[in-house]
Amino acid sequence: MPFIALLGVPGAGKGTQAKRLSAALALPHVSSGDLFRENLKHGTPIGQEAEKYLSRGELVPDAITIEMIEERLAQTDGAAGAILDGFPRTARQADALENMAGGSLRAAVHVEVPIERLVERMAGRRVCREQGHVYHTKHKPPKEWGICDIDGSELYQRDDDKPETVRHRLKVYEEQTAPLVEYYRERGVLVTVNGDQPIEAVTEAILSSLEQEATS
Repeated sequence: MPFIALLGVPGAGKGTQAKRLSAALALPHVSSGDLFRENLKHGTPIGQEAEKYLSRGELVPDAITIEMIEERLAQTDGAAGAILDGFPRTARQADALENMAGGSLRAAVHVEVPIERLVERMAGRRVCREQGHVYHTKHKPPKEWGICDIDGSELYQRDDDKPETVRHRLKVYEEQTAPLVEYYRERGVLVTVNGDQPIEAVTEAILSSLEQEATS
């Protein structure tokens, strides 16, 4: 089973789509952000090092990120394929993925969203401390303000979702990650979908594009 990488600016909805694709295609969802947060929560060496960069909205150095992803894909469920969310983010990471995937990268899915939508999306996002359930102050508010509907834990705004950090993250993306679109276009595996539409429609567009790519 091949690997599928999701590309897009911060806040484009890659995490949401990765979960849906994981269920639809029976592939594990491997999120670099979730892995980093797990390391932060447990105070691992990777977590301590990553915190220096994540708190400023900067990309974690390639060597750290690659090592973390390699360890995750070495697990039984990731050996044959995965939906990759937040990885790769640089050309060096993309080269490393080629080696990890053994040349079986099926597609790089670019989820496009207008920049003006993103600050609103991310600045309104709230996450529960216990399990990471995601809410939005405007689009998906909890039943009780500041409390997770599912596990009752506190909802908080991540440092990397604050408006000033969001703007910096977008700048970093344009400088370091946007070139991956051309990287994968040149390799003939780029799939581009409109991310500025209902979640279900985005998922359907991705699955349809993957089916067309597989039969072409």
